[in-house]
Amino acid sequence: MDFVELLGYTFFRNALWGSLLASIACGIIGSYVVARRMVFISGGITHASFGGIGIGFYFGFNPILSALVFSVLSAFGIQWLSKNQNVREDSAIGVFWSLGMAVGIILIFLTPGYAPNLSEYLFGNILTISHMDIVLLTILSLVLVLFFTFFYRSILNVSFDKEFAKTRGLPVAFIEYTLIMLVAVTIVLSIRLVGIVLLISLLTVPQMTANIFTNRFSNIMVISVIISFVGSVVGLLLSYTLNVPSGAFIIFVLIAIFLLAKLGVFLQKAVKELKVKS
Repeated sequence: MDFVELLGYTFFRNALWGSLLASIACGIIGSYVVARRMVFISGGITHASFGGIGIGFYFGFNPILSALVFSVLSAFGIQWLSKNQNVREDSAIGVFWSLGMAVGIILIFLTPGYAPNLSEYLFGNILTISHMDIVLLTILSLVLVLFFTFFYRSILNVSFDKEFAKTRGLPVAFIEYTLIMLVAVTIVLSIRLVGIVLLISLLTVPQMTANIFTNRFSNIMVISVIISFVGSVVGLLLSYTLNVPSGAFIIFVLIAIFLLAKLGVFLQKAVKELKVKS
């Protein structure tokens, strides 16, 4: 079956739209995560979301909706503990990371009836993206684009020099709490793409690749979106062809792009050095 035929299927079109919108969201918010060195916090929020999934299954809610609420509260909890309660940030992350996983495991075990299928939440299945997921990702992408457009300078200052931002009277607390909430929302709405286990790579690998070519924050965001989308589509098509899990293959492709970019830069430098010596 070729690409044109696949476009005739609703689930495949949804997967492509989901890839594009999730790439926009993860490309933008992931650039902030990498710039602020918040990768570990994002990992904590990602795994804490499992508690929300467990709550959803146990009480009969939509697991994504309950995971969304649980993740946002966990994100705020990490910020509050580390900023106001003299708790080390890594310790606060460990508390909510463990709490989320523990709550999720207990409630899923206690859920009456057949055990729920967790593979699409843990490892992702881009082909299960629904119309509602696309609507939510569209809203999230628009919010992120507008927020980063209006507060770009403030975000830039907070990302690279928070103390300087405070001396300039910028709304540092507002920026931090809003962005940590948007990180949590982006994580939960992207779970179907690559799953809880691998999602942190979607927030970091494209940004690392973009950083090879540029140090400008705005350019990193744009290039990250492009790399994320290309990696998602290529990974989706290869996984469909080889009949392997899409989430894992998307991350595999993104890491392959990163390694090829590093290799290309290394070879370019080597050729220049040879020309200089000759």
